[in-house]
Amino acid sequence: MENLIVYQKTYDMIQYGYQALKQFPRSEKHTFAAEIKEAMIKLLKLIIITNKKYYKKTTLREMDTQLELITTYIRLAKDLEFLPFKKYGIWSEKLDEVGKLIGGWMKTIEKKQ
Repeated sequence: MENLIVYQKTYDMIQYGYQALKQFPRSEKHTFAAEIKEAMIKLLKLIIITNKKYYKKTTLREMDTQLELITTYIRLAKDLEFLPFKKYGIWSEKLDEVGKLIGGWMKTIEKKQ
């Protein structure tokens, strides 16, 4: 699994995300921050599941949807001023990298079918 680039990039993004979520206000740590953490872990699970499946198309779409959800969550966190703009920018870049890798994976699967 470690040789899968999208897995490693997602893992790195989650590590950064956990550090960024430490700055959330106390009132949001057990609600909104927990929701973001859960969404990131679900994305990692989907990557592992997709890698093991023979038919990947449906799970890849679910993975893409999960990535969009995380992107929306961190944009909302920035807009609500729970997340500093600089951390938002770095986190967004990491998410964009993962998105490009997922998109490439989807194109590869489309070509095979």
